[in-house]
Amino acid sequence: MPGIIILAAGSSSRLGKPKQNLIYNGRTLLQNAIKAAIASVCNPVIVVLGANEQVIRPAIDGFDVTIIQNDDWAEGMASSIKAGIMELRKIEPKADSVILMLCDQPFVDELLLNQLVQKKPEKGIIACAYNDTIGPPVLFSADYFDELLLLKGQEGAKKLLLKYRDDVVTISFALGDIDIDTMEDFEKL
Repeated sequence: MPGIIILAAGSSSRLGKPKQNLIYNGRTLLQNAIKAAIASVCNPVIVVLGANEQVIRPAIDGFDVTIIQNDDWAEGMASSIKAGIMELRKIEPKADSVILMLCDQPFVDELLLNQLVQKKPEKGIIACAYNDTIGPPVLFSADYFDELLLLKGQEGAKKLLLKYRDDVVTISFALGDIDIDTMEDFEKL
């Protein structure tokens, strides 16, 4: 069974306040992401926090998820991916795959997450296609866990999508390029 890792450790420096706590449709962006993950067929759901953990955690404490604190969040996204993969291996050692998702893509829902799982990766990676690119949410088979652990600094999983281009299958996610990085992005939403 696939697990899900929600990456929510960043400092939201371009926004100026924790984007994880911005309210959209009556819930925070992070609560919306968690709700979609829990409603999907994936289990466990792991949330990686880092910067601003003390103001983000109270809004998600009641959810049935594993929350971990990445003290190395300032090193970049790679540290959060590593923390999530290590936690997944600890709590679900037989996980056959993982979906890496962000907390700032408001249109990710359980249907999309289930599509990633149902696509059955012929070659091991299923990414979302939008706006002439591929990106998150992305499903990686367990074959790539060791390589995800080797990412460094600001490197994200996109490095593997490019390196293993022939192993990537895509599904369409037209609204995937909508993510919240600035107040202007949030106001447009």
